[in-house]
Amino acid sequence: MPDIAGLLSQLLQSRQTILPKRLMAPGPDADQLVRILEAAAHAPDHGQLLPWRLVVIAESERAALGTAFADALAERDPAALPEQLQQARDKAMRAPLLLMLVVEDARGDAEIDLLERVVSAGCAVQNMLLMATALGFASALTSGKALKSSSLRSLFGLGARDHAICFLSVGTAQRAKAARVRPTPDQYVSYLSTESR
Repeated sequence: MPDIAGLLSQLLQSRQTILPKRLMAPGPDADQLVRILEAAAHAPDHGQLLPWRLVVIAESERAALGTAFADALAERDPAALPEQLQQARDKAMRAPLLLMLVVEDARGDAEIDLLERVVSAGCAVQNMLLMATALGFASALTSGKALKSSSLRSLFGLGARDHAICFLSVGTAQRAKAARVRPTPDQYVSYLSTESR
């Protein structure tokens, strides 16, 4: 019988963030993309709201996204130089596979808090990152001020209760990266104790 826990531990330990500028082709093919997207469906989802969605940004739409990035920068900094605006545009062109995660505040049961919805979305993304890793790809989450900009919100048709959370980039790492030292449980775990009260 296979050591499922051991395989999972190995997979978790092998996942790394590789920035989009260090990702190159090939990205996932159509079948691999389906497997990555299907992994998201196994996230916890209180009330089965499906309070998050993913938007795939095809190659044909990258220029429009680049324009939104540049417009967002100009919106924040009217004095941005032409080369800075070009750098903002270039961010849309990096990863072979690029998706955006959106959390919907108003979907379904209003009693289910936004933070709980965001946790569900985070679990969905982690599942996708792990599936991408299992398939041999590198990946990253990126965010930034552009996600709140009017130009990006308009491009994606986001409503007032839609929250653009992050981008997910997947591709092949240009080169191997040294493993990062991870925190140990004693750094983030405590135990409830009422004895000292």
